[in-house]
Amino acid sequence: MIGKATGAAFAIAAMLCVAGAAGAQEYPTRPVKIVVGFAPGSGTDILARIVAEELRAALKQPFIVENRPGANAQIAAQFVAEAAPDGYTLLLTSNSSHSINPHVYRRLPYDPIKDFTPIGRICDFPLVLVVDPRLPVTTPAELVAYVRANPGKISYAYPSRPGQVAGAALNEAMHLDMNGIAYTSSPPAMQDVAAGREAFVVTDLASSQGLIKAGKLRPIAVTTAATTRLAPDLPALGPALGLEGFDLRAWTGLFGPAKLPAPIAGRLSAELARILQNPALQERLTASGMEATPLEGAAFGAFVQSQLAVWGAKVKAAGIEPE
Repeated sequence: MIGKATGAAFAIAAMLCVAGAAGAQEYPTRPVKIVVGFAPGSGTDILARIVAEELRAALKQPFIVENRPGANAQIAAQFVAEAAPDGYTLLLTSNSSHSINPHVYRRLPYDPIKDFTPIGRICDFPLVLVVDPRLPVTTPAELVAYVRANPGKISYAYPSRPGQVAGAALNEAMHLDMNGIAYTSSPPAMQDVAAGREAFVVTDLASSQGLIKAGKLRPIAVTTAATTRLAPDLPALGPALGLEGFDLRAWTGLFGPAKLPAPIAGRLSAELARILQNPALQERLTASGMEATPLEGAAFGAFVQSQLAVWGAKVKAAGIEPE
């Protein structure tokens, strides 16, 4: 026979479950903010605006993108980590904040695992190496030869941590003498390459397509392990230079603050996964240089955890010392 105290506990638990389910069904009742750690025009920003549009249509409330660039997405990540866990402040970010920053900074103002609720993986961004088109460089081998002919004189831009790791890994693996110059986001980095102030930049296909089509940047390789259907005419950098295991791409995902109520996180995760299965949206992402790679809540959380070790090894191999 169940005692009065036990019965009361069951009743309270049942009430909480009903309240949680009702909250998830009602959510959202007002605009939702999606915070991005990079400037407008960056690949992550482009993706965030596509996702916001789709979530608005699905959940019947505005999803507003707010750019908080700086410190390789630390500012945005900290802002969301400290936000109320009510589902109205979300973070759309990449492996810059959650896989790489923990290995390149001695101290971070957030914990990439403990301070967030993983909602869903969204896309992979193949990275592309683009050069100043005035340089006598059309292939990876020609770039290496050009750098070796100008030791210590060549600098490259990096607007994100994946771009930094790619440039540093190339420098280390090919025993080159280049200087990496940090930028806050892709648009100013690409503009400086197009203007001849930097020799090249490794960035995402999404943000670089406009300047490539305009002839202001020349793409010479992707940094994935093999050629990608998103840029079938470009060789993979590693195989082109005889480098084994050279596979660098950016992943993106949606997070809430830690302790986001499970019904709300679950609803967002399910809607995001459903959206990403839409063939029309997949075609739109492909046209923008992105590949849909959906993973829901728990599976995405396990992926994020595993990527810490993966990128830790890549940072170490690239010879990058923590700041």
